Amino acid sequence: MDKNKKKEIVKMLLKSKEEIDEEELMELLFDQPIAVDVDKLDKNNMKFSDKVADTITAIAGSWYFIIGFTLFLIIWILLNVYLWDNVDPYPFILLNLLLSCIAALQAPIIMMSQNRQAKKDSLRNQNDYRTDLKSELILEQLHDHIELIISNQRKIIKKLEEKDIDLSK
Repeated sequence: MDKNKKKEIVKMLLKSKEEIDEEELMELLFDQPIAVDVDKLDKNNMKFSDKVADTITAIAGSWYFIIGFTLFLIIWILLNVYLWDNVDPYPFILLNLLLSCIAALQAPIIMMSQNRQAKKDSLRNQNDYRTDLKSELILEQLHDHIELIISNQRKIIKKLEEKDIDLSK
């Protein structure tokens, strides 16, 4: 990888516009953590409405809610068929209105929570991308160092062979 491309990548990672030589960039890259705890960052920036939306979504998406709501519907129907004659007679128009109102409120709240989760996932993906780039640059630098070591070893072996020194001892 050429030096200019490395500089561009590291500048992007560090979001810095200033001109720094390659060694300084690598030192900054190794010293600065790239990874960010997205969950902690999100938790610190949550508004009250976000917490409410997440709580409602967690409750509405649970088996306890589904079972409880099914029991509520069965009890409502049984009470209105057998005990209360005129409260909500069969086709259960009042129950239908209640269910429609709950669905009308529940859907946007769940969408708010999903939108927040999508933003959090996007931050996590960006974080993973930066971490992968950092790892790639570190591996590239290690590869360059190993190539240099191998090259120097070959030169040393060649010089030793020229002087006819026995390497097997």
